[in-house]
Amino acid sequence: MKLETIVREYRHWHLTIAVIGNALFVVGSVLFFKIFEAWQTLAVWMFVVGSALMLVGALGEVAKARFEKRERDGG
Repeated sequence: MKLETIVREYRHWHLTIAVIGNALFVVGSVLFFKIFEAWQTLAVWMFVVGSALMLVGALGEVAKARFEKRERDGG
């Protein structure tokens, strides 16, 4: 299966991945409050995983935009 097909046909997946990444990032932020000090290691991992997922989601959107631009430009 071509990357273009994956990006176009499964757009909901990279959007879902991005939303999950954003949610992990927000929850990880909350876990850095003093009251949750015992959870800081988990918070760090939520930041790392959340950031990676947000990057994957953003890359999917960029790829989709590039494929659509190429199609509009006739190439």
